[in-house]
Amino acid sequence: MAAKLKYILLLLLFCAAVQTVFAQVPSTYPGQQTREPVYSRDTSSRGRTGRPGDANNIDSIRARQARNKDSIEFNSKFIKVTSERLLSDSTQLFPLDTGLVNFENYSPLNQPRNPKIHLGYLGTSQRDLLFNPRKTIGFDESMHALDAYLINPQDINYFNARAPYTLLSLYNTLGSTREQYFKALHTQNVKPNWNVGFMLNFNGSRGYYSYNNILRQNVAGMNGGFFTWYHSVNHRYNLLGNILVNNLKAPETGGLLEDDAFSSATFGKSTLPVKLPSSYTSWKNTGIYVKQFYYIGHIDTAKKATGSTSVLPTQRVSYTLYYNTRRYEYLQNDQDTYGVFPDYFFSAARSRDSLSVFHLQNDFSYSFYLRGKSVKMIKNELKLDVGLVQDYYKYSQYVSDTVLNEFGRKVMKQVRMQNENFQNITLKARLGYRFSDRINLDGDIRQIVQGRNFGDLLYDVKLTLAGGQKAGRIVLGAYQQSSSPGLMYTDWISNHYIFHPGFNKQKITNLSFNYVNDVLKLDLKAEYFLINDYLYFSASNGGIDAAPMQFGSAINMLKLSVGKNLTWRKFHFDNYVVYQKSDNLALLRTPEVYTYSSLYHGSTLFDVLKSQYGISVRYNTAYTAPSYAVGLGQFYNGANVTFTSYPVASVFFKATLQRTNIFLQYDYANQGLFSKGFYTVNRYPQLDAVLKLGVAWTFYN
Repeated sequence: MAAKLKYILLLLLFCAAVQTVFAQVPSTYPGQQTREPVYSRDTSSRGRTGRPGDANNIDSIRARQARNKDSIEFNSKFIKVTSERLLSDSTQLFPLDTGLVNFENYSPLNQPRNPKIHLGYLGTSQRDLLFNPRKTIGFDESMHALDAYLINPQDINYFNARAPYTLLSLYNTLGSTREQYFKALHTQNVKPNWNVGFMLNFNGSRGYYSYNNILRQNVAGMNGGFFTWYHSVNHRYNLLGNILVNNLKAPETGGLLEDDAFSSATFGKSTLPVKLPSSYTSWKNTGIYVKQFYYIGHIDTAKKATGSTSVLPTQRVSYTLYYNTRRYEYLQNDQDTYGVFPDYFFSAARSRDSLSVFHLQNDFSYSFYLRGKSVKMIKNELKLDVGLVQDYYKYSQYVSDTVLNEFGRKVMKQVRMQNENFQNITLKARLGYRFSDRINLDGDIRQIVQGRNFGDLLYDVKLTLAGGQKAGRIVLGAYQQSSSPGLMYTDWISNHYIFHPGFNKQKITNLSFNYVNDVLKLDLKAEYFLINDYLYFSASNGGIDAAPMQFGSAINMLKLSVGKNLTWRKFHFDNYVVYQKSDNLALLRTPEVYTYSSLYHGSTLFDVLKSQYGISVRYNTAYTAPSYAVGLGQFYNGANVTFTSYPVASVFFKATLQRTNIFLQYDYANQGLFSKGFYTVNRYPQLDAVLKLGVAWTFYN
């Protein structure tokens, strides 16, 4: 803990240093008064109104300074935010969100509309609870167990900060280190048209059931990065850039020795031993991302009712460069006494499996926009994007094996098992037509025309029908996807698993209907999936020999989701319900019903403390739980185990005091009412009841 405090102290000192450096750059922002020059002693006789050292003269100077002093109080109104997606067709900026909505759900594992199953606590391997297929094509390593904790270039927000903006957030379990999560973000404008910033995230969670004498069982996660947004004064040229580093370490314990952690008599679950106390996985991901685009020809400007302005180009050329290195490691330092692995091929007590991937991407595109003369209400607008993407990959896979050195002695050494390089060429096109501000049609086409993943495609189309603010809007969608099997499904060599199967491309057809009414706070969505040649991991006869499989027949999935928020006076009742129906739910291993409800009361305490307090409840129906393959990082269909499911309730209080948000939450408050605990993954128990605290401090100077 002392080491973590040291890093946090260094971070705060770094923030102060950055603030001091940027303070040397003179900047004038819209709406900000120009400061008067600093008065100094005049060494000439011209203009003197009094004798040198005259107290009255000094007082008059001070009074003049006080009158001219900038009295602006900076707040969130001086900060605007955007993203790469919002800048794709035009320059759009939105106000900063400083509210309390979803503040207590800080963990990526417990998002109300995208819940995860996981190995017990923040930072461990996870996957979606609900059916959400990946909508990507091209090369894939098949490593996604820690994706929820990664920061990718497209996740970065960009700012126009007319005042320096800093956000520090700390989330912790009171009285323990079961979950520790710290986040820091700082951004400010170097010039009115140039913004820079940095972000840092630390996760030092120790979990609920880890064997507390083994330090390797602690989660160690760090995300860091610098980002910048520059646009020319005439708004023709834009540059988005970021440098990101992800360093994640997660334990791979193989589960507890106890079959049921909640029924065993013990003084503390943190003392329960695990099968592999010194086994863990490590991910290192570093990337440099630069996107540039230039507007050619005439530029239109549209003013919105909110007062914000959108810059609408008529032609645009863009180029994106992405350099990325990824390294995945699995380290085992224990004898497999309890049979976690099906076998070993190189070493019984030591694994040093690693996969290194180098990725270089060049993305060129041209966009053309044709619209009417009036931009107050955009209608009859045609837009066409065409582009080419080149992806170059090089990957190497290593294992630790016993070899003879130059002296004829047996030594453990990293041996390279695979070393490949290739490239993919992808053609992309996007066609959109806006009949009016209420009817919009978009079509997106991506297809790999050359390379290792030749034939992969993703065709996507959406039709938006808006009927006014009270009537809401309807979004009709459809997509067709054909994607190659990932690396682990085709060619994989590690200490405990070797795969060389041959599979067909997985194909998904999707149809969707989405109705959104902001006035009624209603969101209704219906989706139909037809999956052919479904790829998954499974073990024979419910064993532990996980291996990639392909289901030859078609799978049908119907997914209905409804979100509805109710308000009566100061009471709020937010709800989200998902119903999934498939002809093969046992294969997909996902629940049929999932619900989330939050009932809370909003009030202002002591005339200054804007607060909300209430209860939230999550529930999903029972389903056949997946197992987890240590060393592979894959959830697989193992033993046919179905756990009884009960609601999980949390009581919370959250409030805003000036520039500080705070919450206090008693998670799993109903433990012991229906059951002593619960599972989402076979042999990995979930959290106990725990009190959590979160604080977010905001600074504008």
